[in-house]
Amino acid sequence: MFHRFVFFYLLLHVLFTPAFSFGESDTTTSDVQTLDTVVVSATKTPVPLRQVTSAVEVLTEEDLDRRQVKTLVEVLRLTQGTAVLQNGGPGGITNVRIRGGTSSQTLVLIDGAIVNSATLGQFNFAHLTVDNIEKIEIVRGAQSTLWGADAMAGVINITTKRGRGPLKAGGFLEYGSFNTLREGGHISGSKGPVDVSLALSRWDTTGISQINDRRGATERDAYRNWQASSRVGVALPRDGRLDFNFRWWKASINIDNSFGPSDVIGARNDSERFIFSGRHQQPLTDWWTHALTLSRSQDSGLFEPGTLQRNLSTGMTRVPFGGPNETRVSANRIESQHDFRFNQYVTLTAGYQFREQLGENDTGLSEKIVSSHGWFGQMQLNLFDRFFATAGVRHDEYNVFGSATTYRVTGGYLVKETNTKLRGSYATGFRAPTINELFWPDFGNPDLDPEQSQSFDVGVDQTLLAGRVTISGGYFWNRYRDLIQTIQSAPVCGTGPFGANYCPINVASAKSQGWEGSVNVVMIQEQPWMKRLELKGQYTMTLTRDLMNSTRLRRWPVDQASLSLYYQPVDSLNMTLDFRIVGAQFNDRENTQRVDSFEVVNLAVNYDISKQFQAYVRVDNLFDEEYEEILFFGTPGRSVFGGIRANFDLPFGSSMQ
Repeated sequence: MFHRFVFFYLLLHVLFTPAFSFGESDTTTSDVQTLDTVVVSATKTPVPLRQVTSAVEVLTEEDLDRRQVKTLVEVLRLTQGTAVLQNGGPGGITNVRIRGGTSSQTLVLIDGAIVNSATLGQFNFAHLTVDNIEKIEIVRGAQSTLWGADAMAGVINITTKRGRGPLKAGGFLEYGSFNTLREGGHISGSKGPVDVSLALSRWDTTGISQINDRRGATERDAYRNWQASSRVGVALPRDGRLDFNFRWWKASINIDNSFGPSDVIGARNDSERFIFSGRHQQPLTDWWTHALTLSRSQDSGLFEPGTLQRNLSTGMTRVPFGGPNETRVSANRIESQHDFRFNQYVTLTAGYQFREQLGENDTGLSEKIVSSHGWFGQMQLNLFDRFFATAGVRHDEYNVFGSATTYRVTGGYLVKETNTKLRGSYATGFRAPTINELFWPDFGNPDLDPEQSQSFDVGVDQTLLAGRVTISGGYFWNRYRDLIQTIQSAPVCGTGPFGANYCPINVASAKSQGWEGSVNVVMIQEQPWMKRLELKGQYTMTLTRDLMNSTRLRRWPVDQASLSLYYQPVDSLNMTLDFRIVGAQFNDRENTQRVDSFEVVNLAVNYDISKQFQAYVRVDNLFDEEYEEILFFGTPGRSVFGGIRANFDLPFGSSMQ
């Protein structure tokens, strides 16, 4: 409770007294970086953030570097409108959800490649490290009109770094709690029309028990991760560009079982993923640009059941059921997009997308394919850099369930005199049934229809004091229909692993609504021993309702908030303090399994020893909070990590301009 009091006190102090925190520093715009962030995911065309009419949050390379985090999800936990759940410590299955939706209703792309699982529908963020990532765009609300299936609740778009400037090389070495060892290296730069960015890293840890050790689990579950990524770009004549992207990881984690719950000896999940993508963008005339995107993501996962399973509630032991099982999935995407800029006011985007998902495993699921052809169109309006609007429609034809049509309209008005932007949107979305839901032996239902949604939001974004203060707030509402739910009812799908007569059917419906707010304040800048003092906070209230039984949706807290304080006393030293609050939630549909609220504080300190070397220390869970994100699953206690980074211009780097 003390942590909560401090958090809200600081937030109120920042909101109501920012003008008194600047000391004697100059308040001219030259003190504050005013370059506007460019967003692509909201419209599929580059648009300055001040003109975007959707609810968008952008994370940059700087946000990752300040905190020295290992995985992208550690920063996603601080964003508004999202909920993050992880099964235990490092490597445990990690899902991200938006505005009351499920993880399978959030579309995730890495360099244009769709990475949601073809069999499960969701993307597991556990193995995605921050290496070589340049930007993350989170667009909240239904985005199926531009992105197709699975974007019912929103889109998370991840971009790999582009090589810039003279050729550089670097590396890092980190050691810390749980015998954690990380090391890696990178090379990046550009020469003439070619730019390149390459990275390779390894991460090993003895980890923690996936099932909470306070419930009686005794075995630490180790985790290992290899990761490689690259981006090679070529500038073409007449402002064209060609990009090739590749990302690979191979991971292995020892696991436990939530049924019981049970501590399992020797159980393990091994996974390996390859992501390839290429994009060719070329202006054909001064008003017509074409972009062609091709991508493939393939993932294999091997499950080893282990040798002994101990039920922590009863103490009984037994040999785990089943044997090794490998699942193989892949996703292919081809998209042709045409942008027509008729004049300074109107831009028309039209395109075609082919999408194919394949999945199979060793327990009876032969290779199945879900494919679609989609056509989309969108018109953007910009009147005098004050009034902005978009309107779009999309139609998808599927090989398994027919068709789906979605649409979206947005609008915004920028009051330049006060730097106030009003925005709003309304959209429909859909999620295609997964291969498991359609075809799993003795369980799948080939007659499933897609899930559907309606999404509405309004908001206001305000900039004050020459860019030192930015405030954003808004309301959102979502309605989900034809949700797929496994129930014991006719039609009978078979006698699968869930018992006789269980079947996935389009019978459920739900809704969510709530408020989102954020504030960013540059409190002090360019003062003696106060190079920069900046505070960023966000709060999300999400009210959910399962309309089938009038209960809250499982694993959705009502209240979530975070507060980040960045302090840079001198050029060579900076530190970031992150404080996160997550309210109570329920682990089951009936709302009988309560998961208590918790507060977590993390601290990162960076020191530039010289131009080439940087040392850092990171403390996670500073106050050693005991909590669970998911019922029964453990979370790390206080953890300390230290490392050193090195960056060098290569001897021939001066010729790379």
